[in-house]
Amino acid sequence: MEDIMSPRLDASHTQTATSAPRPEHLDPIERDSAVRNEPDFGQELTQDDVLAGLPDIPPYDEVGPVDARALSKTLFERLESLEEGTHEYSYVRNTLVELNLALVKFAASRFRSRSEPMEDIIQVGTIGLIKAIDRFELSRGVEFPTFAMPTIVGEIKRFFRDTSWSVRVPRRLQELRLDLAKAGDELAQKLDRAPTVAELAERLGLTNDEVVEGMAASNAYTASSLDAQPEEDDAEGALADRIGYEDHGIEGIEYVESLKPLIAELPPRDRKILSLRFVAGMTQSEIGEELGISQMHVSRLLSRTLIRLRKGLTVEE
Repeated sequence: MEDIMSPRLDASHTQTATSAPRPEHLDPIERDSAVRNEPDFGQELTQDDVLAGLPDIPPYDEVGPVDARALSKTLFERLESLEEGTHEYSYVRNTLVELNLALVKFAASRFRSRSEPMEDIIQVGTIGLIKAIDRFELSRGVEFPTFAMPTIVGEIKRFFRDTSWSVRVPRRLQELRLDLAKAGDELAQKLDRAPTVAELAERLGLTNDEVVEGMAASNAYTASSLDAQPEEDDAEGALADRIGYEDHGIEGIEYVESLKPLIAELPPRDRKILSLRFVAGMTQSEIGEELGISQMHVSRLLSRTLIRLRKGLTVEE
């Protein structure tokens, strides 16, 4: 972020005895000439002009939250009186960024469990901070931290949502993964071990199935490059060189995954018949004996269920 930051406000701006006369002490013609011929003095003058009437600002890491709010208000008042695009405007704007970086670091700390480097998260959050500074209006009567925090957090969430998911999944599952990660960290610290599905479900007020669904969605969070070298020491070649031929059985797995929500909607007896027939491998007669119904009845129920599932798949496609 160094390229967007201006010189420190607490730097010395006093002139030495050997300094050239300040342009405002010259007549208009000489002043214009001095400004054109001495760009360094012109820049220093601009900083002095910006500082005029502003309180002294200590090193940014020593400014507390209360002082930061008060100083930010003063700087925003000055910013509103400056013309956008001028050096003075950029100077005050960049000072506001540095003064409020603590907001970005606080927001970024909420995402410390993610796989992205903290520096990257802070950079993205800083973009949100700059957007908040550009949109903020003192006339709204809202404290700047209150106004800025949703923008900063939203920018970070957008970064993870739009760039970190290798497979596009519903936003509900993306947000569920965030909740699971946060709850998992909190429970792990409390229990001194990884939490179980039941413990996560109780913490978030969800069912076990919903927790499992959210955990499964996290598999779409990261992707490896096909050109990247494997991490194993004894592995040779890129990942693409180790991929086998197309496995037609994958299509069957996709159908199974697509069927899961449809099966969950079936009546309990129909689900049991499916399980006994296709998981346990029982015949229709054996299923009839297990459930106390005739083989013919089992056949009708099974046929009706399969037709229902087939229609469900067709609608999904």
